[in-house]
Amino acid sequence: MISLGEKPFRATQLAQWLYGRGARSFGEMSDLAKAFRKKLEEMAWISFLEPAEVQTSRDGTRKYRFLLEDGEGIESVLLPERDHYTLCLSTQVGCALGCKFCLTGKRGFLRNLDQSEIIDQIIGARATLPPEGKLTNLVLMGMGEPLENFQNVVRALEVIRSPLGLQFSHRRVTLSTAGIIPRMEELFSRPHFVKLAISLNAATDEQRNKLMPINRKYPLEDLLAACRKIPLAKRENITFEYVLIRGVNDSKEDALGVARLLRGIRAKINLIALNEHPESSLCRPTDEAIQRFQEVLRAERFTAMVRQSKGSDILAACGQLGRKPGLAAKAPRSEL
Repeated sequence: MISLGEKPFRATQLAQWLYGRGARSFGEMSDLAKAFRKKLEEMAWISFLEPAEVQTSRDGTRKYRFLLEDGEGIESVLLPERDHYTLCLSTQVGCALGCKFCLTGKRGFLRNLDQSEIIDQIIGARATLPPEGKLTNLVLMGMGEPLENFQNVVRALEVIRSPLGLQFSHRRVTLSTAGIIPRMEELFSRPHFVKLAISLNAATDEQRNKLMPINRKYPLEDLLAACRKIPLAKRENITFEYVLIRGVNDSKEDALGVARLLRGIRAKINLIALNEHPESSLCRPTDEAIQRFQEVLRAERFTAMVRQSKGSDILAACGQLGRKPGLAAKAPRSEL
């Protein structure tokens, strides 16, 4: 604002219109002088992602498909909680990591999202909420690996957390990664920036190599050593996400292996039953296997939660984003 010959307080006004009220044009900014609004219109424009499609699950989950300027599409998921909403954000168009259980990886990697395309998912989804709806939590767990789009993700997070931006608490923003170690270290050199979730999914390198090819570059020993170095606030944990797959990684021995791996780390373990999709032959475990896995971890004195998947009937659950048009969810199996 100073560089434009304006008073510094204009920056606060502009930020409130952009991030607080979600203004789509400078003309809406009624407390700015007309001459100044005209100057802004000549030098800048306000980006906005309009949902091209909104699907609503039986459980109330909403999946937004946003079309980008180049014609590509991304998906974001709004999760209804008891008294607030959580939004699952995408950071890339597609994904290069090729995890065997994830539909997004089947699409391959197309490009990184810009900073604005990450932020505009929040503004676009928030604009569809009722007046009483509170969007308080964000998870970077949608399409793509956030730390492979490091600069744009960090810039977006700065706006997301800023008092002049979207004003989300760092305690309510979680970034999930498959374990890009150098970027993890760089990100967490910034104290209290975001909460961390690690996509683990295996107890051995042999097993994880098959499920997550990135493990060949960043094996478990190195990944967990990096986790041990992360500065954690008092009472703060690292969340480890573990997708349970029938006959692959859901045995009692697997659970004991996870316990050995995470010993000494302030860890919380989220167990996620595989969300099936039409482009994979992998299957969800039985409820008995899921419960047994949880009980083993609890007996080993870990906090282990079974995360209830939402939106699977519209391919909106974890690992199901990035569908091709017309792709439907698998019919549920009798034991699921």
